[in-house]
Amino acid sequence: MIDWDRVRDLRSEIGAADFDEVVGLFLEESDAAIARLSVTAGPETLASDLHFLKGAALNLGFSLLSTLCQDGERRASAGDVAIDLDAVRRAYADCRVAFEAGAAQAFAA
Repeated sequence: MIDWDRVRDLRSEIGAADFDEVVGLFLEESDAAIARLSVTAGPETLASDLHFLKGAALNLGFSLLSTLCQDGERRASAGDVAIDLDAVRRAYADCRVAFEAGAAQAFAA
């Protein structure tokens, strides 16, 4: 669910001091994107929101979320809005919980 190697790489790339700020920004922007997800917004807007979430998820190691968003983005870009957005929302919530629970342990040393 979480690619901890990617998370450690990100922390190494930006530095431990800035990591918490980047994570906070990611979660804040992702919360907003998750709240906007709607098939009624149309395929272009849906594809754009899923694209954003996919990129953010990849950067922070939320592998399950990035996979669902990639599939949803591909489908929405083709005009298909019959996407299980509840599964995307659940994946985000589950990844966030797993990340928050495991982050302190991942960087302990």
